[in-house]
Amino acid sequence: MQDILISFFIFCIASSQLLGIVYSKTTFDVVKFGAVGDGQTDDTEAFVKAWTALCGAAAGGDDVPTLTIPGGKTFLLQPSEFEGPCKSKSVHVQVSGNLVAPKTPDAWKVCPPHSWLVFRKVDNLIIDGSGKIDGQGSAWWGEDSSLINALHFLRCDHLRLSGLTHINSPRSHIGISTSNDVEISHLTIIAPDESPNTDGINVTNSTYVNIHDSKIGTGDDCITIMSGSSNVRIAKIACGPGHGISVGSLGADGAYAAVENIYVRDCSFIGTQNGARIKTWPGGSGYARNITFENIILTAAKNPIIIDQQYCNGAHNCPKKVTFFCHTCIKAVLVSNVRFTGFRGTSDNEEAIKLDCNHISGCQNIELVKINITSTVPSKKVYASCNNAKGNSGSTVPTVSCLKYPTRPFI
Repeated sequence: MQDILISFFIFCIASSQLLGIVYSKTTFDVVKFGAVGDGQTDDTEAFVKAWTALCGAAAGGDDVPTLTIPGGKTFLLQPSEFEGPCKSKSVHVQVSGNLVAPKTPDAWKVCPPHSWLVFRKVDNLIIDGSGKIDGQGSAWWGEDSSLINALHFLRCDHLRLSGLTHINSPRSHIGISTSNDVEISHLTIIAPDESPNTDGINVTNSTYVNIHDSKIGTGDDCITIMSGSSNVRIAKIACGPGHGISVGSLGADGAYAAVENIYVRDCSFIGTQNGARIKTWPGGSGYARNITFENIILTAAKNPIIIDQQYCNGAHNCPKKVTFFCHTCIKAVLVSNVRFTGFRGTSDNEEAIKLDCNHISGCQNIELVKINITSTVPSKKVYASCNNAKGNSGSTVPTVSCLKYPTRPFI
């Protein structure tokens, strides 16, 4: 019996660590600071007061001060910033209730807003719970809005975000900027397929980011890796609808961009506009390198594998595409050491693989391994297109004619 109790105790400790359970003696309930939670009353001031108390608490030992947002209530918040550094080594925000943004652009008290909820310079921040963050963004989707994220983390090292549901952001749902050692898991992110620019998670200028075990379906990229990011691991993401998991876009307006060491595995793309995508603007500089997409399941994805060094969505003064006979050829971000392996499933386009690379730098050391993509229509064949790409391809359907068959077997 004693052995059973010891084993159970060890299991409980391991389970609490796995689930991110945080034990706290020092708690701050937003309701006790004046929050009403009826979805109509502006609760911003109460949340700011509660955060000030949380961030100023100096907890001892292993105690982690916790801000609680109780369930069964809906709290209306104006654009707000929750800033550190905090006195305690770590702080915890437990979201059991719902947070909602003002319903129309006219109701926002900060104009133009850049983000709705911002956490800035808060290290060892833990945000979790079963609650919902609702950006009520439909009124913004027809606007030329400068709002970047519904939830934005800026300079928040050792961030842990898990469990929440994020819906209908005015633009991107979650932004991670200039942060190191970030773990995001067990999220649900939802916006309609037709909602513009409602990316799920944007990662910018951040390192050692781990995103896993989440469902993301939006009107834009499920996850975007932007310039300055490195050592990003993405696993077990169910993406759809949306524009896939993208590196970029990089190099807009001639900018320098740098992305490296990106590893995406065990993900699915269901009815997405793209699957695994790398996109760079003509005229940019820098690099996107050491990128792997592995063990990917496709269900009616329109562009399952795509490298686009001619990306141009019309929002900028786009240079003309480069041709072989150009005299003033346009440079591009160098794309190299990219591996696509273990893709299987269906494409909703006949062009299942597209490698459209720049004439000057091209795409170097591209490898496609163990790819089996067929059409959603049984009678149709799919094909691969290829411009200025160099590398190897083996055991791949459809065949990528511009890449060489390897001289060594693939592992």
